[in-house]
Amino acid sequence: MNIPKIPLGAWVDSLVDWITIVFAGLFTLITNVIEGLLDILVDVMSVGPSIVLIIILTLLVTYTSKWPLGIFTFISLLLIDNLGYWESSIQTLAIVILSGFLTILIGIPIGIWCAQNKTVRKIVTPILDFMQTMPAFVYLIPSILFFGIGVVPGIIASFIFAIAPTIRMTNLGIQEVPNDLIEASDAFGSTSSQKLFKVQIPLATPTIMAGVNQSIMLALSMVVTASLVGAPGLGADVYRAVSQINVGQGFEAGLSIVIIAIILDRITQNLRKPAYEHIVSRKIIFTILALLVVGTALFSAFTKDTAIKGDKNSFAAKANYEIIGIEPGAGLMKLTKTAIDDYKLEDWKLVEGSSAAMVAELKKAIDKKEPIVVTGWSPHWMFSKYDLKYLEDPNESFGGAENINSIARKGLEQDAPGAYKILDQFFWDTKDMEDVMVKVTEGMSPSEAAEKWIKEHQDKVSEWTKGAESGNGEKIKLVYVAWDTEIASTNVIGKVLEQNGYDVTLSQVEVGPMFAGVANGSADAMVAAWLPGTHLEYYNKYKDDMVDLGPNLKGTKNGLVVPDYVDIDSIEDLK
Repeated sequence: MNIPKIPLGAWVDSLVDWITIVFAGLFTLITNVIEGLLDILVDVMSVGPSIVLIIILTLLVTYTSKWPLGIFTFISLLLIDNLGYWESSIQTLAIVILSGFLTILIGIPIGIWCAQNKTVRKIVTPILDFMQTMPAFVYLIPSILFFGIGVVPGIIASFIFAIAPTIRMTNLGIQEVPNDLIEASDAFGSTSSQKLFKVQIPLATPTIMAGVNQSIMLALSMVVTASLVGAPGLGADVYRAVSQINVGQGFEAGLSIVIIAIILDRITQNLRKPAYEHIVSRKIIFTILALLVVGTALFSAFTKDTAIKGDKNSFAAKANYEIIGIEPGAGLMKLTKTAIDDYKLEDWKLVEGSSAAMVAELKKAIDKKEPIVVTGWSPHWMFSKYDLKYLEDPNESFGGAENINSIARKGLEQDAPGAYKILDQFFWDTKDMEDVMVKVTEGMSPSEAAEKWIKEHQDKVSEWTKGAESGNGEKIKLVYVAWDTEIASTNVIGKVLEQNGYDVTLSQVEVGPMFAGVANGSADAMVAAWLPGTHLEYYNKYKDDMVDLGPNLKGTKNGLVVPDYVDIDSIEDLK
C-alpha cells in the first residue's frame, strides 16, 4: 500500500523533547533524591569489613527461613567476597532494595485504589499490560534523556518494569477478601479507613507480599539491562564478561546474582511469618534492624568526607569528575583507563554504559552548554551534528590513527569466492561513511540509507565488485557491533552482496562475540575490526582462525572529546 508512514516516532521524539525541557527541574530533583537514597544504602552496607554485613544477612535469613538456609547464605556470601564481587554485590543489592522500596511505596497504594474504584481499574489495567509487554530496553531510552547516564535511569527503568505485579496482586488480594467479612465490618460501623487497614489489608497481605516478592525478582532481573546506561554492580560485570567472551567472569558474576536472588526471595517470602518468630518477636527483630540502619546511616553521614576535590569552579568539578564512556568491554574503554593512569587522573571516574547512552548524555550537555567529557572516535556522525574537538594526547595513550579492517572466516574464499572478493575489495573513506551515518540520524533506516548511498556512488561500488563472481543465493552472515560506524559499513556491504546474488543476514553482537563468531565459523565475515589498537586484544586471540582482508577504511581516531565551547584543549588540562 502507498499510504504515507504515520510519523509516530517523530511525534514521540517531540513529546520527549518537550517533557525533558518542561520538567527538567522535576527530573533533577528526582535524580538527586534517588542518588541520595542510593548513596545512603551503599554507605550503610559498606560500613566496616564485609564479614559484618555477611553475619547480619545470615542472621536475618536464618530468622526468616530456618538455619539450613542461613548456613547456605553465610557460605555463599563468603564465596562472593572471595571471588572479588563484594563491592558489585553491594551496589546491586542497593539498586534492587531501592527499586523494591519505590515499588511498594507507589505500587501498593495504586493497587488499593484499583480495588476500590472500577474506573481506575479499567484505566490502569491496560497500562500495566503495556508496561509488562514492552521490552525492558525501551524504558532505558527516555530514562537516559530525562535522568542522564548512570544508576538513576537504571533504577527508574527497573521500577517501571517491576511495579506491575505489586499493583495487580494488591488489587487481587483486596478484591478476594470475603464479602461477609466486609459486611460484618460495615455492620459494626467501621469507617472506610478502618475497614481497609484492619480488615482488607491484613487479609490480603499474603497476596500483596507475593506481588512484592515478584517485583523484587523482576527488579533483580533488570540489573544487566540497567548496566547499559551506566548502572554499576553485578550487571556491569556480566555485561563486561559477555563483551569480552570471558566465560569464567561471566559465570562468577552470574552465580553472584543467583545467590542474591535466592537470599532476597527467601527473605521476602517468609517476612510475614518468620521461622523463629516463636522465639523472638518479629517487632523486636525489625526494630533492631531499623535502629542499626538508621544509626549506621547517621554515622556514615557524619564521618563521610564531602570535601570538593580541587577548585569547585574548575572544569573538572563542573564536569563532576566523570568521563562518559561506552560499553564496558570496548577497546576504547581500555584505552581510556590507560589514559587515566598515564595522566594521573585518579580523581576522575570512567562511567560505563553504551554508545547510545553516551551520545544522549552529550546531547543533553550541549543543549544546556554544560561541560562534559566523553570517549569519542571518528568517523562518527556526532562530529557532523555538533561542534566537538578532541583533547590533545601528548602521551599518546590512545595511540595514533587506526584502520577498520575486513575479516573473513577461513574457507569463505572456497565456499563463496564472489562474496570473498567483494569483501576483500571493499574500501571507502571517512566522508562516505559519515554520509550514511548522517542519513540514519536524520530518520532514515540503515538499510534505506545504504541503498541511497549505493545508488549515488555506483562508480565506487563497481570497484568493489570488479571481477567478482555473482552469487547463486548462497547465505552470507555478517556480524557487527552497534556502533554507528559499523551499522553504516555493514549495511552498505550487505546491500552490495545482496545485489550480487547473495542471501545476506546481518547480526548485531558485542565485540567479543563478533570476533569469536568469525573465528569459529558461525559468522562469515565482519567489516568492523578497529586495528591495531581498539580491538587488538580480540584480534590477537583469534587471528590464527580468521583471514584478515586488510583495511576497508583508513585514518580513524580515538580519544577524549569535549564540546568546542569548553576552554580546555588537552587531556592534561583535566588535572
